Parts: sequence; C-alpha cells; structure tokens
Amino acid sequence: MKTEPENRPADLRPRDLLPFFGLTFLIAWGILALYIFASEMMVRRFGNLTGEHPLFYLAVYAPAIAALVLVLRRQGIPGLRRFLSQLLVWRLPKAWTLFLIAGLPIPFFLGALVQGHLSAWALDAPRSLLPLMGMMLIKGPIEELGWRGLAQPLLQRRMRPLAAALVLGVAWGLWHYPAFLLSGTPQSAWHFGAFFVGTIALSVIVTALFNLSQGSLLVPVLFHFQMINPLWPDGQPFDTLFFVLLAAGVTWLNWKSMWGGVDAVTKVCPGALAGGLS
Repeated sequence: MKTEPENRPADLRPRDLLPFFGLTFLIAWGILALYIFASEMMVRRFGNLTGEHPLFYLAVYAPAIAALVLVLRRQGIPGLRRFLSQLLVWRLPKAWTLFLIAGLPIPFFLGALVQGHLSAWALDAPRSLLPLMGMMLIKGPIEELGWRGLAQPLLQRRMRPLAAALVLGVAWGLWHYPAFLLSGTPQSAWHFGAFFVGTIALSVIVTALFNLSQGSLLVPVLFHFQMINPLWPDGQPFDTLFFVLLAAGVTWLNWKSMWGGVDAVTKVCPGALAGGLS
C-alpha cells in the first residue's frame, strides 16, 4: 500500500545565501551609509546615531531580519516555529558548556593584563553594569539567528566547517565596517584590523560550538553575549591574539568535525526535507 509523502517543504538551499547576504548588508550598510553621506538630513530627522539609537538596533538586527524573512518565505509559519525552536534547546556537552561560561572571558583578561587595564577593571561596580548587560543581551546576540542559524548550515553543505567559518568570519567582519566610520557608534573607538582578525577567530570558535550542540541557536546567542559582556575588561587590541590562539586550540580539539565535517549541521529548519546542494 502506497503512502502519501509528508507535506513538508524542502529546507532552504545554499542559493538562499545570496538574498540573505544581500538583505543583511543592504539594511545595515544602507542605514549607516545615509548617516555617512547624508548626515545633516539624517541627524535633523532622526537625531545623532548612537549605540542606543533605534536605527542602530535595526542595523544590528539585519542578519536576523534577513534570516526570518527567508525562513518565513520558504517554510511558512510552521517552518519559522521550527527554526526559532532551536533557541529553546541546549545540547552542548558539559565540558564545552564550562568553556563557554568560564573559558571565553580569559582572552579579555589576558589582553587587559598586557594593556595594563586589569587593575582599573577590578574597581568597576558589577551592580552598575546589570542594566547594560540586559541591553547587550537583546542587541548583538540577535545577529546569530542569521549568521549561525541560516548562513552556517548552508555554507557547510558546500564546504568543510572550518572553511565555512572562515568565509562567514570575513563576511561578519566586513559587515561591521561602516560602523567604524561613524563617531557615535561603539565601534568608532576600536581598531578595525584587530577587530576583523578577531571576528574571524570568533567565527571559528562559535562554529565548533554550534556543531557540537547539533544546531542549537541558544549556544551562539550566549557565545555572542559573552563577546560583548560588559563584565569583562577591555583587552583591545591584544585580546585578538589570544582569541586567535584559542581558535587554533578549539579547531585542533575538534579536528574531525572542523576539517572532516563529522556531525556538521546542514539544516536550517529542523524537520524540513533535505534541501539539496543548489
């Protein structure tokens, strides 16, 4: 007796990366470009662009917006629910959970120690940082719905996870570049070269954790929060060196996955039919 095929749409395909990156860069770069090339008009209508400005949040949310639009278009409401359900699961092994919580801050402390800022950090009042931590939690980490939620699995259908991490790290770093040109943004005080190299290193680390967690979106979200957690001291630009070394160590410990592709996550929406390579 023949059975009817399941009424499930196919998963997103690698070709969806083109509209994803296009929309991601269009939203963020478009907003920042207006403030760069039409600054008087934008300031007059919307006010100065700062890290707390609604338009800055919109730019930061661009990868998530692009991912949600594509998932909704290809999978509908049920697919969007399955996609977002990955925010509620935690499959990371205990040792790597400890690394996420206690290991990732170490490069910040080492960078601050080299820079001579560690003593100043010890004088900060953690209680005064709690509101800032809450703001950071709903800011940068939302990007991961796009970077790791959509782009990472699709790239890993075409290349090994390590290569996918490097490609995505380059895109991730370049996507931030216009923010370095505006005085009101947090990035304006940073060195872009060190940030760019550091972003690639971070992309390698979070790729390993994402695959170890079998595609849990909660893991990269918390990873991203750790990278901007105001509790950690400012170790720029020296912390970049330590993150590069950390990325090399994480890759070595997960070589079969990072280079061999073992257990690499290739689905965007759990429960969807295989999306193919095209």
